[in-house]
Amino acid sequence: MPNGGARQGPEIWIRGPVSPPEDVQESRGARDPQEGYGPGHVHGTHRRFSWVATHGGAGTSTLAAVYGGQDCGRDWPGPDDPSSVLLVARTHAAGLDAVLRTLEVFRLGEAPVGLDLDSVVLVADAPGRLPRPLAQRVARIESVIDVHRVPWVPAWRVGDLGGEPPRETRALIRLTEYSCTCM
Repeated sequence: MPNGGARQGPEIWIRGPVSPPEDVQESRGARDPQEGYGPGHVHGTHRRFSWVATHGGAGTSTLAAVYGGQDCGRDWPGPDDPSSVLLVARTHAAGLDAVLRTLEVFRLGEAPVGLDLDSVVLVADAPGRLPRPLAQRVARIESVIDVHRVPWVPAWRVGDLGGEPPRETRALIRLTEYSCTCM
């Protein structure tokens, strides 16, 4: 084995810093500290991202309606769509396999140029805990990329997308709601 017999983990890609939208970059120079935007001030802007389904029925339309963002369905984001990608899948076996295949596309550099894979969003395919074989697949995915889990929401099944998103998705809410820029 390389490295004196030490085991190496799975190959991963490294994401660099994400630049804020142009309007935020332009406004940085125009801010006057006298106006209350001194060093360390955090300015929140709505984040732009695209939901990309790894299989049919993954839930991109529902997620876009609840959390905002661009619903790309099963297509790659187009030139006018946000380049930050949130891959979406259900937590059943076929959904998790589809995520792994799509992650491989990114790992091999076969995804369209300019896309930034941000994280994976796994939407529960049924209420309750995952069976062990599925939980093991989720752990495999979590070993290579950030994963956000969305629990089963009975109201969404009947089309009621109003109300607050599930509390368990606080990290996803923060990710999709605002991109903070320190001034």
